[in-house]
Amino acid sequence: MRVTAGWLAGLTVAAGLVAPAASTAVAATPVPASTAVAPLATGPQPGTFTGRGFDTCTAPSQAAMNAWRASSPYGAVGIYISGASRSCAQPNLTATWVANQTNNGWRLIPIELGYQAPCGTRTPKMSADPTTARSQGVSAANSAANAAQALGIGSASTIYNDIEQYPSNASCRAAVLSFLSGWVEQLHVRGYLAGMYSSGSSGIKDVCDAYNDPTYTRLDQIWIAWWNGVADTDAGSYCADAYYANRQRLHQYAGEVTETWGGVTMKIDRNYLDVSVTQTPPPQWTATIDNSTSGAFTASADWGTSTYSGQRFGTDYRFANPLSSSDVAWYRSTIPATGNYEISVWYPADPGYNNQTPYLVATTTGNRSVSVDQRANGGRWVSIGVFTLAAGTGNKVGVSRWTSGTGLVVADAVRITRV
Repeated sequence: MRVTAGWLAGLTVAAGLVAPAASTAVAATPVPASTAVAPLATGPQPGTFTGRGFDTCTAPSQAAMNAWRASSPYGAVGIYISGASRSCAQPNLTATWVANQTNNGWRLIPIELGYQAPCGTRTPKMSADPTTARSQGVSAANSAANAAQALGIGSASTIYNDIEQYPSNASCRAAVLSFLSGWVEQLHVRGYLAGMYSSGSSGIKDVCDAYNDPTYTRLDQIWIAWWNGVADTDAGSYCADAYYANRQRLHQYAGEVTETWGGVTMKIDRNYLDVSVTQTPPPQWTATIDNSTSGAFTASADWGTSTYSGQRFGTDYRFANPLSSSDVAWYRSTIPATGNYEISVWYPADPGYNNQTPYLVATTTGNRSVSVDQRANGGRWVSIGVFTLAAGTGNKVGVSRWTSGTGLVVADAVRITRV
């Protein structure tokens, strides 16, 4: 991939991992789509396509695109739509430009170039902490989805996160895979498919080695940077043929080449695509359980009921003093299928409430605990992470009184969303 004139060489808190004991939950606020009326791309991008494509740092002019469309062997073009690491200006990249290209038959490859591996040399770097890296992946997905929407690139399109080559090791791999998990999960929430571009020897190998690891969320497509000069989707020893085998691959097989078509010369990287939209983002499922939801909340008689705070969800909420033993208020739900689910919690905030309230999540590998500061971020949904939940009905999220923090522990409402 291209940084300036040169080439540019993918998953989050792993589902089910526990946040640190310190209060790390952050407010999860809806990310509004752009309200501007923009021309729309024709269909999902790149959609279903087999053939050659190219990428270059700056989106070419309309005249250049027309000349190459008429005379070159290429049918797809990579465009850098978002990311703090983009170094080329994009004066041509507008919603009108996007609509013009797709109307002319071009397929677009939308690229986010932002956070890079913590062990690499490029900046900005994602955190080496998997929990933080996952949240950065979520942020990157929201940024990319917003940019895609502003350009008229609609749902079911694939957005590719460009993570340049890095000297992989165990801790760096965990951060990258955690980051990409957040990227995938949030793009699915936003209605997009999630891809990753990286060097075959680093990002692609790490992703493929973790293909069957339930700790991480699998990408929809991979874009292999391996300059072997062969226009196919083989990844050699970097990724087994059985992985991402359902028309889920792109291959950047040559880079830093100069070509002239229709009298227009550009420096490009060459790609071969075999992709499809047969795989689509999973339908979103969500359930909200309030402390007053009939048959879905249980707590001992030691949990009181209050209407004190105007930040409450619903008519009231429950509270209790902390103690050094287990007395959990549980929220019960029916999970439709075993998979990854984001857990968000709602509580009123008050200086007298607990600064280390333990939320328990019943995952497929046991209960996981996340500490939340109930003195801040009240009256809104606060994400505490993504966890692997088992299908079926049962107690899925709880609020415990067993805490080293001070102040009343509050149980108000929880939301479970499939990602």
